[in-house]
Amino acid sequence: MGKAIPIDLNPTHSVEIDGALVARGLGMGLDEFRWLMEHHKITVLCERGTGEDAGLYRASFYHEGKRTRLVVDGDGNPVPGRDA
Repeated sequence: MGKAIPIDLNPTHSVEIDGALVARGLGMGLDEFRWLMEHHKITVLCERGTGEDAGLYRASFYHEGKRTRLVVDGDGNPVPGRDA
Protein backbone atom coordinates (compact mmCIF):
# COMPACT_ATOMS: atom_id res chain seq x y z
CA MET A 1 0.00 0.00 0.00
CA GLY A 2 1.09 3.56 -0.68
CA LYS A 3 1.49 6.32 1.84
CA ALA A 4 -1.81 7.71 3.19
CA ILE A 5 -2.76 11.23 2.18
CA PRO A 6 -4.56 13.24 4.86
CA ILE A 7 -7.72 14.98 3.71
CA ASP A 8 -8.81 18.02 5.69
CA LEU A 9 -12.41 18.95 4.95
CA ASN A 10 -13.69 22.38 5.84
CA PRO A 11 -17.22 22.92 4.56
CA THR A 12 -17.34 26.41 6.11
CA HIS A 13 -14.56 27.75 3.86
CA SER A 14 -15.61 29.19 0.53
CA VAL A 15 -13.64 30.74 -2.31
CA GLU A 16 -15.31 33.41 -4.44
CA ILE A 17 -14.09 33.70 -8.03
CA ASP A 18 -14.79 36.62 -10.37
CA GLY A 19 -17.67 35.45 -12.56
CA ALA A 20 -16.50 37.64 -15.44
CA LEU A 21 -13.31 35.56 -15.73
CA VAL A 22 -15.28 32.33 -15.83
CA ALA A 23 -17.87 33.69 -18.27
CA ARG A 24 -15.09 34.83 -20.62
CA GLY A 25 -13.44 31.42 -20.37
CA LEU A 26 -16.71 29.72 -21.32
CA GLY A 27 -17.29 32.15 -24.18
CA MET A 28 -20.41 33.84 -22.80
CA GLY A 29 -21.55 37.09 -21.27
CA LEU A 30 -21.64 37.66 -17.53
CA ASP A 31 -25.44 37.88 -17.34
CA GLU A 32 -25.82 34.55 -19.15
CA PHE A 33 -23.20 32.96 -16.86
CA ARG A 34 -24.98 34.21 -13.74
CA TRP A 35 -28.33 32.92 -14.99
CA LEU A 36 -26.87 29.50 -15.81
CA MET A 37 -25.19 29.28 -12.39
CA GLU A 38 -28.40 30.30 -10.64
CA HIS A 39 -30.29 27.57 -12.52
CA HIS A 40 -27.62 24.91 -11.88
CA LYS A 41 -26.74 24.57 -15.57
CA ILE A 42 -22.99 24.94 -14.95
CA THR A 43 -21.08 22.25 -13.11
CA VAL A 44 -18.23 23.25 -10.81
CA LEU A 45 -15.38 21.15 -9.46
CA CYS A 46 -12.98 22.74 -6.96
CA GLU A 47 -9.76 21.01 -5.95
CA ARG A 48 -7.56 22.04 -3.02
CA GLY A 49 -3.82 22.10 -3.60
CA THR A 50 -1.44 20.06 -1.48
CA GLY A 51 2.33 20.14 -0.94
CA GLU A 52 3.86 23.03 -2.88
CA ASP A 53 0.34 23.97 -4.06
CA ALA A 54 -1.07 24.25 -0.52
CA GLY A 55 -3.27 27.32 -0.20
CA LEU A 56 -4.23 27.23 -3.88
CA TYR A 57 -7.41 25.97 -5.51
CA ARG A 58 -8.14 24.76 -9.04
CA ALA A 59 -11.70 25.54 -10.05
CA SER A 60 -13.12 23.89 -13.17
CA PHE A 61 -16.39 25.09 -14.69
CA TYR A 62 -18.26 22.94 -17.24
CA HIS A 63 -21.13 23.82 -19.58
CA GLU A 64 -22.30 22.07 -22.75
CA GLY A 65 -18.98 20.44 -23.58
CA LYS A 66 -16.93 23.52 -22.68
CA ARG A 67 -14.55 23.80 -19.75
CA THR A 68 -12.55 26.59 -18.21
CA ARG A 69 -10.17 26.23 -15.29
CA LEU A 70 -8.65 28.79 -12.97
CA VAL A 71 -5.98 28.41 -10.30
CA VAL A 72 -6.75 30.85 -7.50
CA ASP A 73 -5.52 31.67 -4.02
CA GLY A 74 -7.66 31.41 -0.89
CA ASP A 75 -9.26 34.78 -1.65
CA GLY A 76 -10.26 33.77 -5.19
CA ASN A 77 -7.56 35.81 -6.92
CA PRO A 78 -6.11 34.19 -10.06
CA VAL A 79 -2.52 33.02 -9.65
CA PRO A 80 -0.43 34.21 -12.61
CA GLY A 81 1.75 31.63 -14.30
CA ARG A 82 -0.08 28.62 -12.88
CA ASP A 83 -1.30 26.13 -15.42
CA ALA A 84 -4.81 25.05 -14.71
